[in-house]
Amino acid sequence: MDVVDWGSAQRIGEMIAGSPPFGGVRAASIEPLALDFAGRVSAYSGLELPSALPPLEVVDRSAWIAANLRTMRPMLAPLTEKMGKETGILAGPMRAASGLMLGAQVGALTGMLSQRVLGQYDLALLDSSVAPRLLLLAPNLAQAAQSLNVDRDELVLWVTIHEITHAVQFSGAPWLRDYLGGMLKELIDGLQMSVTGKPSLASRLPKMPAASELREMVERARSGQLLRLTLGEDRWALVERMQAAMSLIEGHAEHTMDVIGAEMLPSLPRLRTAMNHRRESRGLPWRVLERLLGLELKMRQYAIGRQFCDAVVADGGPEMLARAWSGPESLPRPEELERPAHWLERIRSNGSDGPNGNGRTHVPPVTS
Repeated sequence: MDVVDWGSAQRIGEMIAGSPPFGGVRAASIEPLALDFAGRVSAYSGLELPSALPPLEVVDRSAWIAANLRTMRPMLAPLTEKMGKETGILAGPMRAASGLMLGAQVGALTGMLSQRVLGQYDLALLDSSVAPRLLLLAPNLAQAAQSLNVDRDELVLWVTIHEITHAVQFSGAPWLRDYLGGMLKELIDGLQMSVTGKPSLASRLPKMPAASELREMVERARSGQLLRLTLGEDRWALVERMQAAMSLIEGHAEHTMDVIGAEMLPSLPRLRTAMNHRRESRGLPWRVLERLLGLELKMRQYAIGRQFCDAVVADGGPEMLARAWSGPESLPRPEELERPAHWLERIRSNGSDGPNGNGRTHVPPVTS
């Protein structure tokens, strides 16, 4: 039984998001270039082209919210399953109240995020039957171009390269979706203990924490690590592995969008400077939200992953970076992300220059 009131989530999300105009951003001007972008990304990254690229969809905030609520359903289902099975005279009203509250929280979150996101490769990690989508948020792209004083069409093309890079990553490394989905499922299974049963967060904490333990708890809260308290150290290692994979995915897309963009976009240096400023200049409410939700880490993922990719390419060229996509064992470990030389030493000690001896990761093209 689905406990979350998804209708309320959509309505609340839309109320918070607002509905600004598309601002002249249209798919017709971008779609013809998408396949060319994908070919350039494939040639540079050493990853095979997808046999069918998802069509570019230029959407408003309401459509983006709906897409992300669909993606969130299988993630939240295990957490709310027990709530739907509760019995007793108050079970029905309690479920309704809980469902409305969860819907409101999820809707508020997606509504706020819909005001910031520029583009998204929408991939349902827990449901492989759902086809991925390439989404561009027209109102946000138009507003960002205006506020950053950059060419709107070049910004749209640059963001498109980023999202198409994700499509090439997951098609060229077909093991990646199941790898991330498996870790996410295991993480959600661990969260069920604190949401639907015991031990709860309270039972994991000492009844009377010492001063040093209390200081550690406060510091973890400040750094967005409340999840670590809930999961425990064993499962937190799983979170770190997932974060490392996501850092490579995001950093590789950042690195690639600049390499490909340099070939096509005259104002790329200005775009990059403006985008970095946009990411660093959030006001207090957004910084608080990012810390609570772990979104600040995503901004750090861009930086650390990008620096890792830059260093690997500077040392061994894009052929060496391509080896990161050959399988889970080739992904950088959490400690290697900030020490690319350690990853290079480990990968080189494995012998050949790549899965086929030439640095290129050959896999059959797949259709998601």
